[in-house]
Amino acid sequence: MIPLLVLIGLIVLVIAFFIGSYNKLVMLRNHFKNAFAPLDVQLKRRYHLIPNLVETAKGYMNHERETLEAVIQARNQAATASKAAAQNPAAAGAMAGLLGAEGVLTGALGRLFALSEAYPDLKANQNMMQLTEELASTENKISVARQAYNNSVTTYNTGRETFPTNIVASLFNFAAATLFEIEDAAQKEAPQVHFD
Repeated sequence: MIPLLVLIGLIVLVIAFFIGSYNKLVMLRNHFKNAFAPLDVQLKRRYHLIPNLVETAKGYMNHERETLEAVIQARNQAATASKAAAQNPAAAGAMAGLLGAEGVLTGALGRLFALSEAYPDLKANQNMMQLTEELASTENKISVARQAYNNSVTTYNTGRETFPTNIVASLFNFAAATLFEIEDAAQKEAPQVHFD
């Protein structure tokens, strides 16, 4: 009778472990998905500022139409990729698409601001100065939101990789989450949006 009670006790402990581990992984996954929301808000704000910035620059930079179109195209691709990532931040492909599109957008904005240095009237334009100030503020907010998201992803990934929870993670297909990191070192820096 005692061996049977010990066996039943062990079975109950194993079941409790699996339930606890599964619930912990679900909680961590939902936490990092939720942490994407503030990042998504700031990215959308950035995407809404860019067309205004380009429209302001158009009047001064008629010769740079190719650069302006590249910024708008990169912005549209990033906005589309952001929508896909917002639907499921756990999807590695969606996050990879967003990271690639964000890298292209950051590069295009960098070229726009570098070219704008050659246009003193544009640099002095009040609307342009206000937009660049808003964009700089948004870039800072994106950086903070990205760090919070990456912290949540790291906690989730650590939880799913730690023994013995990794057994539950593999049984129930808890896939690794992707950090929001830009791979190209030149694109890691936010575009410089100041006018002297």
